[in-house]
Amino acid sequence: MSAFDERKIDCHVHILDPARFPYAPDVTYQPSGQEIGTAEQLAAVRNFYGVEHCLIVGPNSGYGNDNRCLLDAIRRGNGSYKGIAVVPNACDRETLMALQAMGIVGVAINATYHSVAYYADIAALIGHLEALGMYLQIQTQGDQFLGLLPHIEDRTVKILIDHCGRPIITDGLKQPGFAALCRLGASGRCFVKLSGFAKFSQERFPHRDVWPFIEALVEWYGLDGCMWASDWPHLRAPERMDYGPLLGMVDLLFPRAADRAKLLWDTPMRLFQFGA
Repeated sequence: MSAFDERKIDCHVHILDPARFPYAPDVTYQPSGQEIGTAEQLAAVRNFYGVEHCLIVGPNSGYGNDNRCLLDAIRRGNGSYKGIAVVPNACDRETLMALQAMGIVGVAINATYHSVAYYADIAALIGHLEALGMYLQIQTQGDQFLGLLPHIEDRTVKILIDHCGRPIITDGLKQPGFAALCRLGASGRCFVKLSGFAKFSQERFPHRDVWPFIEALVEWYGLDGCMWASDWPHLRAPERMDYGPLLGMVDLLFPRAADRAKLLWDTPMRLFQFGA
């Protein structure tokens, strides 16, 4: 058995369909070409690789705060999908409740796209997420995480960390941002996506320079706090990427079937309750 044969959930994909859902006019980046990934294309990928569920993340690129494409995919997925929305910092609780009823389990903030300063006023938003039991998904790179830490360290909001926290490889395992992210794993309310390796690796596939960072995250978070994701359809990828080799990396990194079961199925199913 391998990851190709086992039950699995992909915890970070995007739907980009500008033909059906035109991009917002004010976004700074509009994905095109092979970055496009429609709901129909995702369904074909899922069917080929045996992926039962996906967590679809609303992209800042293309759509900004417009979640219509995301919500349409969830609705047409018949229980296959849950979603992470992008909303204004001032989003009210009623709007979040309405999104939650449509399959949204959390809200994404992305300092790599907007900057840390952009999120200076998110205290009320975090309070709404806490009250509703929703997740705050965070994408940072390098030591940006330290700038967001004061907003979350004394709160009870559940946290999803994107793409291993995107550490700077040359700064090593003890770099302040990554070390702080690791320590947060002990809180029991923070979970990390082992994904997006090409976003911070300095090597070509299979990105062996990221493996020590993955090992450190598994040590701090345990496999009950880790999940796998492909980042399909690979926005701004530095070179061609394919779903199969990324899935094959799971076998390289986690040769034990019991470990793969936690990473690929048990943890995301417990956290996101797909099908419910």
